[in-house]
Amino acid sequence: MKGSTAYRSIQKRGLHIGLLPEMAAAVNPRTPITLDHDLDALPEAGRRLTVAQYADHVDDLAARLWAAGVRPEEHVALYKTANADHWMLAAAVSRIGAVVVNLSPALDAETVAVLLERLQQPTLLTDGPKLDTLDAAALADRTRRVITSAFDRPGAISLAGLAGSPRVRPVVRDLDAAAVITHTSGTTGIPKLVVHTARTQGVRLIPQWRLLRALRGSEPVAIHVPFVHSRMVAAMSLALLRQYPVLLLRESDPAAVAEQLLEHRPVLLEALPNSLMEWEHLADDPRGPFSSVKVFSSTFDAIHPATMSRLLGASDRRGALFFQIYGQSEVGPAVGRAYFRSSAHKANGRCVGWPMPHGAARIRVVSRDGRTPGEDNPGRIEVAWPGIAKTYHGEQDRYDANRDGQWWGTGDVGYRTRLGCLHLLDREIDMIPGVKSSLEIEDVVLGRLPELSELVVVKGPDSGAVPVICTLDDQPLDPARWRRAAAEFPQLADPVQIPQAELPRTATLKVQRLALARRFEQPPQPRT
Repeated sequence: MKGSTAYRSIQKRGLHIGLLPEMAAAVNPRTPITLDHDLDALPEAGRRLTVAQYADHVDDLAARLWAAGVRPEEHVALYKTANADHWMLAAAVSRIGAVVVNLSPALDAETVAVLLERLQQPTLLTDGPKLDTLDAAALADRTRRVITSAFDRPGAISLAGLAGSPRVRPVVRDLDAAAVITHTSGTTGIPKLVVHTARTQGVRLIPQWRLLRALRGSEPVAIHVPFVHSRMVAAMSLALLRQYPVLLLRESDPAAVAEQLLEHRPVLLEALPNSLMEWEHLADDPRGPFSSVKVFSSTFDAIHPATMSRLLGASDRRGALFFQIYGQSEVGPAVGRAYFRSSAHKANGRCVGWPMPHGAARIRVVSRDGRTPGEDNPGRIEVAWPGIAKTYHGEQDRYDANRDGQWWGTGDVGYRTRLGCLHLLDREIDMIPGVKSSLEIEDVVLGRLPELSELVVVKGPDSGAVPVICTLDDQPLDPARWRRAAAEFPQLADPVQIPQAELPRTATLKVQRLALARRFEQPPQPRT
């Protein structure tokens, strides 16, 4: 089977992650997958696999889950320590026709309990460390059974004890049935459970498949994305079907990342925006850990131009580019744009791109007040295409409230230029009176102060704009340098510096702005 044949099959029949490893093995069984950590559920597997071995492990885990009693159409909540075996277990759940619910290991026990109750007696697939954080009585009331992927625990079924179970035939669910459930970031409260189908997952691959034609040959691609996120489905599917050797990174420590990049020399690096910000100082490493990268890629949040420029400057590849995709779990990739070495430092970080070609999403900006949306009067950003998630599990009313026919409200505000570029200014809930765009302020000031590792402008108790700053190694910031850098933004209060470790973050490292804003009980004093 050729990769293009497999891709056409997905276009027609949808993307079933339980079948993906087997399809990829049929394309090229020798495609390598390398990990920077051991698999908890399969410690004997090692850190270097072929796709054929990967597919066999998924089939083996599916057999064990079947022997544990999991059956088609059941919900299986997968909540375990971050590890690449999460994605393998998710594929195994899907392979036997059950619906995997990916829960981030960053979620606290109380939130997990609420989501388990919403799922109405799911199977919980976990590991010892995570199981120990959960309330046993609550689990007894809210789950059908508990399975551990590693570590034995009383009252739980251990997958390790089911090794060698008879293999079972895959179960293929309907194209529009629930296939995978992920969750939103939870920046404003309990996360919503986002339901994806084989159709919606397959549709999302279409524009990205053609964009990858820019990469030729079979150089490695490095992926540093949360294993639980819907983006992981697309990233793994695209890489395996196009036969790219894959380096799956779990560790985020810059020194460890540098060693992996130097050893494997990837041509493409996909990572979270905040991870790239944490790593950007590696651009100064004389060994050149980024020198092999031709394409840097990021989704989830818009990334600061200064970071893009620094990364591109560290690449030795001709035509190196940074490709940014704007989207969210509910809609997948909405718009994108490429930034190049010669111009990234001059880019407007609020311009997140244009609709991608080849059957991608459509975008519109809707007025919030009856006036035409524009730079000084942003409108609501909406998306339409068949890749939009099917529903919020257990919260159909909340889902319906976000839809206007075929159009989905992203919750973001912005405008489109005469050339059609979508400018993202803020989340609507985060807008601050008198501030055109908090994100724009952050772009500008971060570009002027390289000693800053993070800047977040949040709403204070009197609706003023409070800049919260973090610095490299938590060193004190020179007040005079701050005043010069922020001089054009007199609406800002004096900055509040906190250790970076104290920033409240989501599973995808987004700063939880509302939680951060709640830290300020006294009104800030405007700068004079």
